[in-house]
Amino acid sequence: MQTIPIKNIGDDLSSGLIDRFQRQYVYLRLSITDVCNFRCNYCLPNGYQPPTHKQTFLNVDEIQRLVTTFSNLGTEKVRITGGEPTLRKDFLDIAHTISQTQGIRQVALTTNGYRMQRDVEAWREAGISHINVSVDSLDPRQFHLITGENKLSSILNGIDRAFEVGYEKIKVNAVLMKQYTVSGFNDFLRWIKDRPIQMRFIELMETGEMDSFFHSQHLSGKTMLKRLLNEGWTLKQKALSDGPAKVLSHPDYMGEIGLIMPYEKNFCASCNRLRVSALGKLHLCLFGEEGVDIRDLLQSNEQQLQLETRLKSALQGKREHHYLHLGDSGVRQHLASIGG
Repeated sequence: MQTIPIKNIGDDLSSGLIDRFQRQYVYLRLSITDVCNFRCNYCLPNGYQPPTHKQTFLNVDEIQRLVTTFSNLGTEKVRITGGEPTLRKDFLDIAHTISQTQGIRQVALTTNGYRMQRDVEAWREAGISHINVSVDSLDPRQFHLITGENKLSSILNGIDRAFEVGYEKIKVNAVLMKQYTVSGFNDFLRWIKDRPIQMRFIELMETGEMDSFFHSQHLSGKTMLKRLLNEGWTLKQKALSDGPAKVLSHPDYMGEIGLIMPYEKNFCASCNRLRVSALGKLHLCLFGEEGVDIRDLLQSNEQQLQLETRLKSALQGKREHHYLHLGDSGVRQHLASIGG
């Protein structure tokens, strides 16, 4: 199996995070826990399984040093991911710490929405500026089948509550699956017609533990893109810190549609994001490599220059693209371990 090894070939240590292909990295996806309380059939169908050995996730001080260093290297946006990040008891402290870091303009959260109805106002007060919440079906029975949780009503109420406390737009993620998305697509369109929701459909990605599920359920985003363009939707221009979604708008809809298609040709050409796991490993790509340990350089403020050097050096080993199109997901067994 072809993997993407990390190579220590860093000669370009100029300011900023720029790789050999002149891609600039201004977006950090930071996982703060591997733990998730849902059992989504495309990710953790058997639920979260704790490792046999004890592990500790990055603490607030380590996160502060990490984000400060990334900010000094040009990072403007941090997305807090998991697992389910809001399960951490110190989640609000983490969010506040990141939001108070000089140079960070956006602090986004990806959540399953389990605690959204109760806590979204506190999230906003802690500095969460943008929210992505997963809703794979608007049918309560199907939602339960997909996630293992009968929580759709609470999550939809949480989205309404987010608008009440001041969020102007919410992004909602749904994984494209033949069994569910095709039949439910019109429901999603009706839902966003009069709501400022960016409904994002994400192509199912092949991972080590989910091969058979992938082959039975994978649905190409190209089919959906063609339909939307034919129905009068138009593609919007991307901003520098935007993620990988192709975003479409329509004059008759308050909401938008986003399509994330990792199997599309040249998907990696606009890559602008790096990932750090909850255990303190830098991942240059969602797929294909084991990660670079950076936690040892998060123990004191005096290590910042060393950390900058290691980040820049590791980045020079980032490949031009992943190998998903060849059926190679590398070492990634499931997405909960790094936040997707």
